Amino acid sequence: MNITILCVGQIKEKYFRDAIAEYQKRLSRYCKLQMIEVADEKTKENASEAENDLIRKKEGERLLKHIKDSDYCITLEIDGKMLTSEGLSKEIDRLGLAGKSSLVFVIGGSIGLDTAVLKRSDYALSFSKMTFPHQLMRVILLEQIYRSYRIMRGEPYHK
Repeated sequence: MNITILCVGQIKEKYFRDAIAEYQKRLSRYCKLQMIEVADEKTKENASEAENDLIRKKEGERLLKHIKDSDYCITLEIDGKMLTSEGLSKEIDRLGLAGKSSLVFVIGGSIGLDTAVLKRSDYALSFSKMTFPHQLMRVILLEQIYRSYRIMRGEPYHK
């Protein structure tokens, strides 16, 4: 399976880059993984909703350029469906069995995803009602995808 992590902004912190590299290495035995980062927009502290909408729109246009019609698009959204690790594993396995060979997980920027990206989404996934920094979310997502493959294969994983 081809899995793409499509996200807004770059990782500047070495500890996040190191964690991401470790999970990329671990996942290489289970799937083909690609990370795509699109540029983020500067967000003013007290931006109006109209300014935030414009920022989301610009970032959304950049994201949509990387999502093909044949991709199964999973957006990370605070109001998405929450799954257990076993549930995510079953969902990834189900998609593979259904012939979906290209999954794209989309992580928005600091103010979320544009409505056009949300409309393109095939599945809204939530990890929590809490808000996480998008840099940390990449690490969490990669760990859960790795855990999903371990569960699928009946390999040991920490419960």
